[in-house]
Amino acid sequence: MFTDLKRIIDQISRDKGINRPLLVEAIEEAVRSAVRKKYGSRRDIEVQFNEELGDVEIFQYRPVVDSVEDDETEIAMTPARELDPEVELGDDLGEKMDKIADLGRIAAQSAKQVIIHRMRDAERDVIYEMFRDREGSIVNGIVQRFERGNMVVNLGRTDAVLPRDGQIPKRSFKQGDRIRAYLKEVRHDSRDSQLILSRTCNEFLTKLFEMEVPEIAEGIVKIMGTSREPGFRAKIAVSSTESDVDPVGACVGMKGSRVQNVVQELQGERIDIVPWSPDPAKYVYNALAPAEVSMVIVDEDNKTLLVVVPNDQLSLAIGRQGQNVRLASRLMSWRIDVKSEQRYENLDNKGYQSLVALDSVDENLADKLFGAGILSAKVLASADLEKLTGISGIKEERADELKDLAATWLSTHDIDDEIEPEKVLDEESEDLSLSGNEQDLQEDEDQGNQQELQEDEGQENQQEDKVEDGQGNEKIVE
Repeated sequence: MFTDLKRIIDQISRDKGINRPLLVEAIEEAVRSAVRKKYGSRRDIEVQFNEELGDVEIFQYRPVVDSVEDDETEIAMTPARELDPEVELGDDLGEKMDKIADLGRIAAQSAKQVIIHRMRDAERDVIYEMFRDREGSIVNGIVQRFERGNMVVNLGRTDAVLPRDGQIPKRSFKQGDRIRAYLKEVRHDSRDSQLILSRTCNEFLTKLFEMEVPEIAEGIVKIMGTSREPGFRAKIAVSSTESDVDPVGACVGMKGSRVQNVVQELQGERIDIVPWSPDPAKYVYNALAPAEVSMVIVDEDNKTLLVVVPNDQLSLAIGRQGQNVRLASRLMSWRIDVKSEQRYENLDNKGYQSLVALDSVDENLADKLFGAGILSAKVLASADLEKLTGISGIKEERADELKDLAATWLSTHDIDDEIEPEKVLDEESEDLSLSGNEQDLQEDEDQGNQQELQEDEGQENQQEDKVEDGQGNEKIVE
């Protein structure tokens, strides 16, 4: 085990970067532990590494006495003089003990365990000192192997771990591939890997842009926020400290070269570069691009934004499975509620409000009911089952449930007749009349305009007083 010890120490010190004195100290401690294993702990033992011989020497120290009571801890004058003719009574006499090879298998195994343990501790200290200043930066490595879904990456002097949740989904690397990742954490006291990597965190995207865009490295362009759904889409907000520098153009680069380099590193992840603004309304307008925004209502106290978009822009603003608005919300750290112009207009209608107030009726279902002529909870309670089941997604059981819900709600709420329509067109017709029509007619009759309004009811003014509600239906504008 300890053959050619000096050469082994030099090689380990060079390969692992561990200080040579620290290795020598570890070996001395290991041998001391082995000696105690064989002879017990009562003896005064000293272990030294002889640099010239390249060997470990073991000495036992015992005081010289006239009468020996314990051979392990004392030595008589006669045998002491044989070892050292000049020894005097009361001196501590050192005696060289057996070689390490004579300590036995159990003691040698104990020494080996101590050395391994000390070397691991020393190596952890070396790795920590080497990488602690690189925490929060991008490192390059080679894929070494895979362990239970985690990727082990060789960084040269040591290995790092890229956990499963730090890997971009549906993107694979093979053993031997080169890989770049963000050094997320450097642990000091860890029995597992000390270096934890990530390719899914927002910081990885930020660092990639810092590497690709000189203006960011120089501080002219600043990254104000990032949000990602790794492997699919990301948004990054940028601003410029100089008026003549376009932050978005700087990040895009000539013919998109800079942003394309980042996209390739992220293996096809779409990146939206958004101009940052201190005004939340303007910021959300930029963040929801390419969708158009008609109006923004800001609630600074609750950090919420109500965004109204044209009817044909709603799906674009929300994005696939809500991705676009979700990323914009994370980017701004505000809650964003997106509504179409038609739905926003409906929210001011008391009949529509009564539909939304019903349990298990959300705005989507209320829109369908409203578009089918069910203009309030009162109308819903008395609606025909055939009409309800004709609405997409409503079966007979659900129709009965909705009617019961409406009836229950009406029993505990006072309904203003003004919110109910005075007449609903025939079921065969797709056209709708909203509440207030006959009331308007009565008011105009009182003002002497009865004849004109009758003509409007008949033909000429019907189209003028009606607008489409965004779902192919019409309503009277009050």
